[in-house]
Amino acid sequence: MKITNQIKNLLIDKMKILKTPGKDDLCLVGPVNLPVKQGEFSAVFQWYTWLQLEGEDNGKEDVLESLSHANLAFGQQSSVLVYGDFEKAENALVRMHSICHTGDIFGSQRCDCGYQLHQSMEMIVEAGNGAIFYLADHEGRGIGLFSKSLAYLLQQEGYDTVEANNALGFEDDTRSYEGAITVLKALRDQPVTLITNNPKKLSALKEHGLTANNHIPLWGGLTDTNSFYLDTKIKKSGHIPQEDPTLIV
Repeated sequence: MKITNQIKNLLIDKMKILKTPGKDDLCLVGPVNLPVKQGEFSAVFQWYTWLQLEGEDNGKEDVLESLSHANLAFGQQSSVLVYGDFEKAENALVRMHSICHTGDIFGSQRCDCGYQLHQSMEMIVEAGNGAIFYLADHEGRGIGLFSKSLAYLLQQEGYDTVEANNALGFEDDTRSYEGAITVLKALRDQPVTLITNNPKKLSALKEHGLTANNHIPLWGGLTDTNSFYLDTKIKKSGHIPQEDPTLIV
């Protein structure tokens, strides 16, 4: 079933093909008005999502025509929530948030991901502008949900996060931020303030072109069930401790 010209005309203006020499094109879609409510917190964000395209000379109509047989439900796509005048604001907060099925959706207390996601939303709204990048293919620091469940079983036997990932044959952190940086540059060309406790993340983002003039650490959500996980991030993954929020890269 072909998409009509009327539908194409309604959508094409909200699509943008992002090209980076030597890299796959990305198709950025948005903004979509997205009202969000979590408990007493509520705000309206502008939601964008993007898709990595294969091949060369990709057009917007080609993307639309391919949707029905692209099997996108069997993969993951990243997206970003934008608040306020993100493009032109002098200072903007950015959170690069890795997808966490268990923490973000189920509210798992084995990590602090859900807390960080929701707290970042509140921080950005309070600041008046910013963006939260919700990054696909980052589950379990890049090992995937199925592998993460196996790593959790090892953690129940006494392994820490890093040891469990290594035992399954993975590096400690296999995440890539190239697509997110490409989209960020399309939305804003001024420096940002990154919300993170992780100097490795800041380094990786800067290597791919992030212009960051500051950072804000985000600590909280500590429970009896995630204290070992948070301690491991400090001791083995280089996260800055809560009592020493100075991040040097």
